[in-house]
Amino acid sequence: MASEDVSRIMQIADYLRPSHFGYLPLDAWIESAVKGWLVPLFRPFFRTLQWPIEQVLSGLQALFLSVPFIVVLVLAGLGAWRAAGRGVALFTIVSLFLLDWIGVWNETMVTLAMIVTSVVFCIVLGIPLGIAAARSERTAAVLRPVLDIMQTIPSFVYLVPIVMLFGVGMVPAVIATIIFALPPLIRLTNLGIRQVQGDLVEAGRAFGSTPRQILWEIQLPLAMRTIMAGVNQTLMLALSMAVIGALIGAGGLGLTVYTGLGRLNVGYAAVGGLGIVLMAIILDRVTQALGEKGFVSSRRRKPAAAAEKRKSGAADAGKAETTLKSV
Repeated sequence: MASEDVSRIMQIADYLRPSHFGYLPLDAWIESAVKGWLVPLFRPFFRTLQWPIEQVLSGLQALFLSVPFIVVLVLAGLGAWRAAGRGVALFTIVSLFLLDWIGVWNETMVTLAMIVTSVVFCIVLGIPLGIAAARSERTAAVLRPVLDIMQTIPSFVYLVPIVMLFGVGMVPAVIATIIFALPPLIRLTNLGIRQVQGDLVEAGRAFGSTPRQILWEIQLPLAMRTIMAGVNQTLMLALSMAVIGALIGAGGLGLTVYTGLGRLNVGYAAVGGLGIVLMAIILDRVTQALGEKGFVSSRRRKPAAAAEKRKSGAADAGKAETTLKSV
């Protein structure tokens, strides 16, 4: 008897499922809206947005491919030595030498151009948005769910609307990379500015600094280490999109990996994967070293230090005044 009651309850519960009355045609609605409204209306606008990205990407790609190998090797080694020390410089030189030796030098330069382009546009967009979020709670509240969606949606999902709005090729791959890699930079810029000590900001205000001066001379220099951590995370996410971007026509090392997998040629795919790994290690170590140094020029260091000095001087003056009054 109990089993019959349980079976009846299960039947009633199954009858109450929404799918029992039919499925909601959400996929058909979305496809109709995208193909019938979004693409015809906004595709010319989005195609216009491609122009600056295409110019930067083509310029960097032509530059990287035209510079002789030995020049790139020397400049990269010197830059890594200046930023991160002899160990990273030696690793950079050996890695670049190996990449040319295994025959993927041109692919490496193409991938590097894509990564640099993506990171540059992420910085141009991400740091101002992070500053806006740090200075306005309303802006932060609007950006927070957007960033959550951008970080939780799988990277493959970006490719469908990108292809429909921008077509295929390297520029759409860069756009997908920008969307995928942008959130950490916005979040960490916001976090870095909010973590600046309030008494330093108040000291700047007390001495007549404008909000712009406080931002440029106190908050940004003191938050630069956190911002550079965001740049590092953006860089790593951009590299992780190298292979996925090959699905929509991007070249470089990602295409090498994708071609090797498509042909079941493990060695060819491993060569491309090794190139991506070596690039990731070099760029990660260099950007981490820049972040640890603070990446702050002496011109930007002085105002922040001056604010601290003025704050301590004001405190000393207050104590002296109190002592004189007591005397």
